[in-house]
Amino acid sequence: MAKGFNKIPAIGGQAGMLQQLQKLQRQMEEAQEKLKTETVSATAGGGAIKITMTGDQRCTGVEIDPDFLKDTDAEMLQDMLLTAVNLALDKSRELQEKTMGPLAGALPF
Repeated sequence: MAKGFNKIPAIGGQAGMLQQLQKLQRQMEEAQEKLKTETVSATAGGGAIKITMTGDQRCTGVEIDPDFLKDTDAEMLQDMLLTAVNLALDKSRELQEKTMGPLAGALPF
């Protein structure tokens, strides 16, 4: 009979773990929604090009200083855009890690 009593806390423990996982899932969904609205920006060419991106890696803006276009060629513009986009992606990933990282640490396993 004593063995049967040992199983009861395990069931309670599983229910508690399920509740924790459901709470964590809600928190993760909230964090993902928040990332859709938070933005980061990166610049290249001394600020001549600015890329704005959300925390879920959506590009929401590209700004190019018109003066920059007067003295540049297509190849230079492409290089600057590529640099700014990659920097914005890096910042967006950092924001995502900062927002979602603590939640991953809350997993009970």
